Amino acid sequence: MLNGYGANIVDGAWLTLQLALISMALACVLGLAGAAFRLSPVRWLAWLGDLYSTVIRGIPDLVLILLIFYGGQDLLNRLAPMVGYEDYIDVNPFAAGIFTLGFIFGAYLSETFRGAFIGIPKGQAEAGMAYGMSSRQVFFRILVPQMIRLAIPGFTNNWLVLTKATALISVVGLQDMMFKAKQAADATREPFTFYLAVAALYLILTSVSLLVLRLAERRYSVGVKVAEL
Repeated sequence: MLNGYGANIVDGAWLTLQLALISMALACVLGLAGAAFRLSPVRWLAWLGDLYSTVIRGIPDLVLILLIFYGGQDLLNRLAPMVGYEDYIDVNPFAAGIFTLGFIFGAYLSETFRGAFIGIPKGQAEAGMAYGMSSRQVFFRILVPQMIRLAIPGFTNNWLVLTKATALISVVGLQDMMFKAKQAADATREPFTFYLAVAALYLILTSVSLLVLRLAERRYSVGVKVAEL
């Protein structure tokens, strides 16, 4: 199948999935932190959160990937001798991909999470406090479940975009399915066959993701009535 390159492309697809999942986990952490900063009453924290969101969302993903990978590697090798480390530091493409995608999509998710928190009526938290709940209990028992429900549509869109953006990491040498497909296409001179196979794998991945996230949205919408206009 695929002139003997099928197994290699499947291995690359598994690496792509790992990259997407770990990057999204990091993006969620950064997104929550960014949303907390932007909603903070402390002006300099709110300004910092806005700066992160605005700058990162305004620069193309490929430019950021190249800038962070090559620029970050150069910076590390300039700083290392200052702390007594003389060997050359070669940044792992997988680690660089996780950090870069997580950093980029953390900015997008900060907007998603901020909007979700804003969409929760303030009376919800006030009612929890009136019932004697602590601030921590109000946050995790009342605010977070509602925030998740409101954030799932935006999160779904960001997950789909991030999954497709993993293909860009192949430019820095990560042997994901896009990298494997290019190798196979160059060796066999059949680019259409292998890029079509990769397109099909991405479509399968995104379709399954949509199904899972729609089920999650239904789960978090149980008991919620939608007002009819």
